[in-house]
Amino acid sequence: MSSVQPKKIEVREDFPLTEVPLENRKSLWSTSVVLLGFTFFTATMWGGGSLGVAFPFAQLMWVIVIGNLLLGAYVAVLGYVAFKTGLSSVLLARFGFGDAGSKWPDFALGFTQIGWYAWGTATVAIIFVQLLEMAPAVTIPLMIFFGFAFCWTAYVGYRGLERLSVVSVPAMLILILWSFGISTREVGGLSGLLQIVPSETMTWGAAITIVFGTFVSGGTQATNWTRFAKTARIAVLASLFAFFIGNGLMVFAGAYGAIVYQEADIVQVLTMQGLLLAGIIMLFLNIWTTQDNTVYNFSVAGCNMLRTENRKRLTIIGAAIGTVLAILGMYDWLVPYLVLLGTFIPPIGGVIMADFFYKHKGKYPRLDQVKLKKLNYSGIGAYIIASIIAYTSPGVPPINGIVAAVVVYIILDIILKAVGLSQEHQMLDQSSAS
Repeated sequence: MSSVQPKKIEVREDFPLTEVPLENRKSLWSTSVVLLGFTFFTATMWGGGSLGVAFPFAQLMWVIVIGNLLLGAYVAVLGYVAFKTGLSSVLLARFGFGDAGSKWPDFALGFTQIGWYAWGTATVAIIFVQLLEMAPAVTIPLMIFFGFAFCWTAYVGYRGLERLSVVSVPAMLILILWSFGISTREVGGLSGLLQIVPSETMTWGAAITIVFGTFVSGGTQATNWTRFAKTARIAVLASLFAFFIGNGLMVFAGAYGAIVYQEADIVQVLTMQGLLLAGIIMLFLNIWTTQDNTVYNFSVAGCNMLRTENRKRLTIIGAAIGTVLAILGMYDWLVPYLVLLGTFIPPIGGVIMADFFYKHKGKYPRLDQVKLKKLNYSGIGAYIIASIIAYTSPGVPPINGIVAAVVVYIILDIILKAVGLSQEHQMLDQSSAS
């Protein structure tokens, strides 16, 4: 009986501290719709809006394609690692940072996600009040309602995220394409788009930073779902569908609204097009499919930090924290800090990739077969140096941080080996593992 019970807990809680077994892996459709639900995010549209007024249409398309291709490739590599290991980002960080060193990724990844949860909860309540012309006094009650309602599918787990996304992703796609058709007609077709002169200026480096950086922190945690992929092909393709095509569509939607209507928010665009009901549906689905993913990420990071399998309880706790932050108005000043903190998250992915492909040659031992070092100095040192480089260097900070983390990790590992400081984890014999 005791040998069966832990397995039941793992399945119910979505394997927060162990590898996802092959019999619990998912199809391409399942993995893709969950990830697409995550990337269909209102804030990404607003980021795209700043691009729409700064570039001619042809250049804008190149910016969107290049930025999202880089983002999709980054997430696809991590998706492959997640498939091969069956591990989430925070469990992968145990190898790259060490068992105790992984506490920092737990905090950084969990905190940013619950911060975005607070932002989304406040945003949907405030916009509902505005669109429906409700009394301002109902804003806080709506925050409380949405704060706990949005976490329901995350509480259920992967299955809940999948069922919501299967309905919401096609619905949002139809609404967006419908809106594109109206916008194109009103602007005079492609010829009208090409004649629009940008009202602002922006460098290519800044533009790629916006496209790549807006969702790179979320992309670093996409392993929480690609670990469920049945094959490497599914993990890679689903990552590209969501972060190249899906995120690219969100950036384009915001940019398109800014070009035609000088408005980046797709909900406001739909309202201006006379589609108020569609705008409300879009807002609700757009926010919900990201909210449940962010609080799910928080719960997974919390499980690793506290070494507990009770992911569902942490989901409720995360929703409560996010709701309180929303009510306190912290979303007004929290978002710029979260974007800044996003500069320090991509190096986590760089460390994971270097540790997996370089140090472990593309194969991790099972967690129950290894005693991990408390601190992996190669990973910790690489992370610190890469974060400094990302923060201070010109160009595209998130990309600089990822590349620097990979390079510095390899250099530090070679140096530490040369001076006799082994960074190897200790393998357990079968009797110890059992």
